[in-house]
Amino acid sequence: MKKLIICVICAICGCMSASAQKFALVDMEYIFKNIPAYERANEQLNQVSKKWQAEVDALTTEAQTLYKNYQNEVVFLSKEQKKAKQDAIVDKEKEAADLKKKYFGPEGELFKKRTALMTPIQEEVYNAIKDVADLRGYQLVLDRASDTGIIYGSPKIDISSEVLSKLGYSK
Repeated sequence: MKKLIICVICAICGCMSASAQKFALVDMEYIFKNIPAYERANEQLNQVSKKWQAEVDALTTEAQTLYKNYQNEVVFLSKEQKKAKQDAIVDKEKEAADLKKKYFGPEGELFKKRTALMTPIQEEVYNAIKDVADLRGYQLVLDRASDTGIIYGSPKIDISSEVLSKLGYSK
């Protein structure tokens, strides 16, 4: 009877291990750092971002200058002149805030530019990962570079280099 129970347990364990899922890891940071087009797109985004930030900073500086001038002249101004200067300061601050929102807001120019430049590269990487996963029979591929809580991942299941090779960027 004991032999029969042990045989049944072994058979169940065998069936369970036969249907075990296969996992793999990729390091998206590593992959993107090894794709020249991604690095060029990042550099282009940084340059545009700096240019736009300089425009916003210039308007902010103008608003600050207007305010300092107002503070220096406030005792000499009439009520109407004070109101006009205050309105000019508020308008300049609003202009700076609007420009910042236009460039850096959630639906701003930087977001649109990043989407236009990065999406094709990200889709190409995703498709390569999918192809490698399908080829090797992985049901799940995790990104070790993200904050997903992966404490340890064996280098044996890291397919990052294989994905780069698939994309034509072998190391």
